[in-house]
Amino acid sequence: MHLLGISGSLRRESYNTALLAEAARLFEPAVYTLADINFPLFNEDDEAQTGIPDAVQALDAQIRAADAVVIATPEYNANIPGALKNALDWLSRIRPLAWTGKPVAIMSAAAGVTGGVRAQYSLRHCMTPFNPDILQAPEVMIASAAKAFDENGRLLNDRSTTLLGKQMAALRARATSA
Repeated sequence: MHLLGISGSLRRESYNTALLAEAARLFEPAVYTLADINFPLFNEDDEAQTGIPDAVQALDAQIRAADAVVIATPEYNANIPGALKNALDWLSRIRPLAWTGKPVAIMSAAAGVTGGVRAQYSLRHCMTPFNPDILQAPEVMIASAAKAFDENGRLLNDRSTTLLGKQMAALRARATSA
């Protein structure tokens, strides 16, 4: 199995990237790849002049090669981060769409008490045109993310770990039946 992780945060010490690592650990066995979404801002004029950046094409290829994709998003101002939306905008320029029918799990780790619920709702909406096979449940939202992980990046709360394990089992089941 090939599992692709996409973190909506570009921060080196991102809680969402740590959450993806935990998800990959619980999804095992799998070959896990963490995507890079640090792309230039989408601009149709730039695309017309220089084409789709190599990094965007590489992510598109990674999505196509993956058996399943996990997206972890922080919540910035009640929405998804610009870097994640920008990556989706770039990916929408490549046809056929790599996401079509792809099993996808969405999760979030956020500073607030809701754990990124609004960002997840927004991300689900942004993914609609791509027609992926998004898991509806279980939902994983890690609140107070700065206190949710130990020094090794492992989740501290057993309930969160159990819920994440259930989500990864559901994603694995969806990927094996696809």
